[in-house]
Amino acid sequence: MTSERTGGSAPDVRRASSPPRGRDRVLDRFLADSTPVVAGGRAILLQIADPVVAAGVRRHSDFARRPQQRLAHTLMYIYAVMLGSPSDAAIATSFVHRAHAPVTGADDADRQLWVAATLYDSALRAHEAFGDPVPQELAQRVLAAYEPIGVALRVPAGRWPDSVAAFERYWTGTIAGLQVTDDARAVVRDLLHPRFAPLWVRAAMPLVRIVTVGMLPDAVRAQYGFAWGPRERRRYARVTAGVRRFRAVVPGPLRRLPGPLLLRQMRRIAKQYLSH
Repeated sequence: MTSERTGGSAPDVRRASSPPRGRDRVLDRFLADSTPVVAGGRAILLQIADPVVAAGVRRHSDFARRPQQRLAHTLMYIYAVMLGSPSDAAIATSFVHRAHAPVTGADDADRQLWVAATLYDSALRAHEAFGDPVPQELAQRVLAAYEPIGVALRVPAGRWPDSVAAFERYWTGTIAGLQVTDDARAVVRDLLHPRFAPLWVRAAMPLVRIVTVGMLPDAVRAQYGFAWGPRERRRYARVTAGVRRFRAVVPGPLRRLPGPLLLRQMRRIAKQYLSH
């Protein structure tokens, strides 16, 4: 892939928020469903399998001390850009660009395209693993809905794949070129074995580790050096089945509740920031 940069120009807020989708309630429900949260670790491990992303994250992030806050901020950004108002999208985008400002390579279009792609692919994989298979037609609509995630990250218009088939070609080619470095492994240690996280986070980590490792593509899992034999596959199958059963009894409105709550929290943070 060739590297493109935008020169640090501000993104078009109108393009950094999803266009009105009329009455596409199926798509809206899909985007608001919190099931992809389970695949958050997978998305991060895929992102940092790019050496440039891994180096930036290791030098400028704090997974060891605040993993739950990092996840919340990522979810705020996704919900704001895809489901929030243009004002929500602008606020979330400004926060992201401020955080990226000191990070070398953070404005590289290839890297930001990859980051956005991992979020889309992980959302589909989560629904397939813990919910229901995503029909091709819905996957295409979801793909279009995720384009503003990349645009808000300064991916030039036209770089986002315009079809599921084009995305799969991009995904396969990029996966083949990933290289897990020592920077990535250091981030993974902090992410999957957080020493300073709250007790409830550390208590959940054994299940998080099983799901995260199990959802990785085989080639990436092997590069990280994770064990993946019959015992690990059985554990992953049991956990997947348990999460699927739990999700099946959670009412849809409850699964969609995190989005509005996180948007409300983001607006409070923005208001406090502007008041100082």
